[in-house]
Amino acid sequence: MDPVGHWRNMGHPGTSLFLEGAGLYKARGRHSHMHTNSTGRDDRPAATLFYDGIERNLSMAVGISVVVPVKDEVQNVGPLAREIAAAVAGEPSAEIIFIDDGSSDGTAAALIALKQELPSLRVIQHAHNLGQSRGIRTGVRAARSDIIVTLDGDGQNDPADIPKLLELLRGGPDAQSIGVVSGVRAKRKDTLSRRLASRIGNGIRAWLLSDGAADTGCGLKAFRREAFLALPYFDHIHRYIITLMIREGYDVRFVEVNHRPRTHGASKYTNFNRLLVSVNDLFGVRWLQRRFRGKTEAKEL
Repeated sequence: MDPVGHWRNMGHPGTSLFLEGAGLYKARGRHSHMHTNSTGRDDRPAATLFYDGIERNLSMAVGISVVVPVKDEVQNVGPLAREIAAAVAGEPSAEIIFIDDGSSDGTAAALIALKQELPSLRVIQHAHNLGQSRGIRTGVRAARSDIIVTLDGDGQNDPADIPKLLELLRGGPDAQSIGVVSGVRAKRKDTLSRRLASRIGNGIRAWLLSDGAADTGCGLKAFRREAFLALPYFDHIHRYIITLMIREGYDVRFVEVNHRPRTHGASKYTNFNRLLVSVNDLFGVRWLQRRFRGKTEAKEL
């Protein structure tokens, strides 16, 4: 096999970056076995920005993939995984993908122990902490379904709301034009300072980006895998999925969802560190809006 040719045949680096065949999804670890030919040479494509060793096995496709990035949530992952399983029990087939983003508190071990109880559970681990957006992207890339649901790993999003989002994404005559359905937290169970900071931030964002998003911090979303992977990736993209979907010509929908207080662990964000990153992100996303000529259909003649 020609490794360079194989990489080239995997398609556009934003969408089809997974090996074909019956292999399971495996992230290459430090001590993974190499894939070698008769000469002893590693025939597998080298790990790059576009290929990280995770394979998507389409022969095992499912109807819905629920993606949950977590870091240091050892007390939350068990109850949350069980709630998600109950919420998608009505689906013909579903998988639940937890991405352990470099936890140091036993989160990965707790998830692995759950796999006996929940056969649909998959666990992918980052070697070190890369952030929520990268966790989402890792899960979406490994997902076996074309329909993705994301939610936060702290238990504040209610998995019981998942069917509401899926109904909007799938139903109706214009369903195929919808790129994302985003939850809007009806009654936020956060501190007063966090709610005020969010209100100010959302106001500035609405003025600058005009994307109609009233609650950019809600992690509960349903979207099409292909649409997400077509978006320009950057860290913190999870807060701008709505804006970038609109940029690509997709429709967006919003639905009110439940919000619950955090019962275990601590938030990984503060108002201050969110402010620091959001300034650059806002102007960067505004630049992306301006530097795009719009969606068009293309056909081979």
